[in-house]
Amino acid sequence: MTFARVSPPLYSGKALEEVRGSLYNDLRTSESAKRLQQRFCGPVVAMSFNFMVAVGIILANKLVMGKVGFNYPIFLTLIHYTVSWTLMALFKGLSWLPASPPSKSTPFSSLFSLGFVMALSNGLANTSLKHNSVGFYQMAKIAVTPTIVLTEFILFGKTISYNKVMALAIVSVGVAVATVTDLEFNVFGACIAIAWIVPSAVNKILWSNLQQQSNWTALALMWKTTPITIFFLLALMPWLDPPGVLSFQWDVSNSS
Repeated sequence: MTFARVSPPLYSGKALEEVRGSLYNDLRTSESAKRLQQRFCGPVVAMSFNFMVAVGIILANKLVMGKVGFNYPIFLTLIHYTVSWTLMALFKGLSWLPASPPSKSTPFSSLFSLGFVMALSNGLANTSLKHNSVGFYQMAKIAVTPTIVLTEFILFGKTISYNKVMALAIVSVGVAVATVTDLEFNVFGACIAIAWIVPSAVNKILWSNLQQQSNWTALALMWKTTPITIFFLLALMPWLDPPGVLSFQWDVSNSS
């Protein structure tokens, strides 16, 4: 009886291949787990950060217009955008700002429209926050989502599932109930909130379309549209802000 003898080099080669394959599988599994973790954790972290920042800005603006007594919501919005544009100019000088798409890919009219709508949306948002409670303001903000769905259906024919329609209907009913039961409800504040909803919805639609169709990043798009927004905020100030912003006492004692 004869036995086939496996040569040491061949046996060593097979063992090496097995070890290499095992290491590759471990690395691949580790990378897959890492990608899976990033896929699920990334949006959660981003949404959580966005939520905290949004709530912080709302509470800070309400504090400034309430306790501090800075009753100039449009000018407050102008300060926000001016500071943002100054920081973006610094990033631009340091080459930290993402490059914009070619100018031919996006007509100036689209950027101009977005800048104008952003001025209306954010200016009216702070005006609504001044004349309404934070709860009423948030309820009006929730109503923006059904408005976006309705606007996209009218303009682009986009539809959503039945379950989402029912969810939005429930949200809309909740907004209506919260509106009529708000203890700080006033007619003028409600009118401002209603006037704010439509520009806010259009703002989000235009912003999303430009990012998806022309590959704009958020910072690059803000860099292009912020000067337009600042211009229209200056135009809105005489209409929506009370007189006397230049005579306001700019000192720390106002916050005490």
